[in-house]
Amino acid sequence: MAIVLAIHAHPDDIETLGAGTLAVLAGLGHTVKIATVTAGDLGSSEMDQAQTARTRHAEATAAAALIGADYRCGEVGDLCVFNDDPTRRRVTELVRWAAPDVVLTASPADYHPDHEAVSQLVRDACFAASVPNYRTGPAAPLAGIPHLYFMDPIGGRNREGVRIVPDFGVDIAAVFETKRAMLAAHVSQVGWVARQHGIPDQIQSMEAWSRRRGRDFGTEMAEGFRQYRHHPYPATPRLQELVGAALLQAPRAAS
Repeated sequence: MAIVLAIHAHPDDIETLGAGTLAVLAGLGHTVKIATVTAGDLGSSEMDQAQTARTRHAEATAAAALIGADYRCGEVGDLCVFNDDPTRRRVTELVRWAAPDVVLTASPADYHPDHEAVSQLVRDACFAASVPNYRTGPAAPLAGIPHLYFMDPIGGRNREGVRIVPDFGVDIAAVFETKRAMLAAHVSQVGWVARQHGIPDQIQSMEAWSRRRGRDFGTEMAEGFRQYRHHPYPATPRLQELVGAALLQAPRAAS
């Protein structure tokens, strides 16, 4: 069995983009851990920052518990994520806490600056986590660099609207109700997503995207991933092997 860490910027990012795959992995007996670099403390127009952070912390913990996963937050401020030394050490400590075989993180190109910064930070933290003299906190350095994968960006496009093509997909139709329940745990975001993003139904939007990505693979519902294979990161298909029969090979040409 393997340990898989999913780490993104804000509570509900992972539930939108990767919770189906995490449910598949948990169902197969793998250990899943979930982390966010921020608590999403700016994600409300009704609560102050401290209350928003506490609320979203509780929602993320509840969502993770639905698949038996532990949740941890890096406590960096929302819209304050930068690829600097203090934040890199904090993210490296999260990776060391999880001690993962596989890490799933944000797309390098996405609509939100925190998403893009987290992608770089996690990429670098996977390398730094196995450097013994890089001091971060109580967690022990890793024995080696974990396998690294990028989730889809929101809507499957970069900031210029160019479609991002995944290397492979994971069939999530059988676990979609679990994914739906995990996103539904983020109750505080219903009004915020409608106000800030103009999306009246966050769950319906997530379902539409899951179906859209599924069509790319000729199946009902899917999540897409790209593997980071550059030296000295592992290039073997670890996640592809872990998801077993849920693996979807290269997608069809974008429509």
